[in-house]
Amino acid sequence: MRLALYQPDIAQNVGTILRLGACLSVGIDIIEPCGFPFGDASLKRAGLDYLDHASFIRHPSWNAFLASSPARIVLLTTKAEQSYASFAFETSDTLLLGRESAGVPPEVAARADARLKIPLVPGMRSLNVAVAGAMVLGEALRQTGQFPQEIARP
Repeated sequence: MRLALYQPDIAQNVGTILRLGACLSVGIDIIEPCGFPFGDASLKRAGLDYLDHASFIRHPSWNAFLASSPARIVLLTTKAEQSYASFAFETSDTLLLGRESAGVPPEVAARADARLKIPLVPGMRSLNVAVAGAMVLGEALRQTGQFPQEIARP
């Protein structure tokens, strides 16, 4: 299981997602260009000391990301018909999150193997990308039995 960020705009969200990946042992793919300098202080502030534990790959482009051979790409988008709650995740899925300001372009959406949404109450547009990624990742890890196992403490 991996999370991929398509051309992220907001450093704080990337830092939060890197922290999420570190805490759950999930790799992160960052598809550039980013809308901020990668070493931005906001990214470091959101990621805290977890960034040293995050496993991530920076891809210079969408095509470079595709060349890395992701198994099944599952796009989270407000434009999807299917809810993530009714989807059967696989252990090798890559959950793709779009840009905070614009989502993904049509050619990226068309390349996804599945497109999922988080149902919201009428009149609400979307959740923060890091929140959406955490919700769907949690369900995907639950379904596939990939949550980290706690070590019993004496």
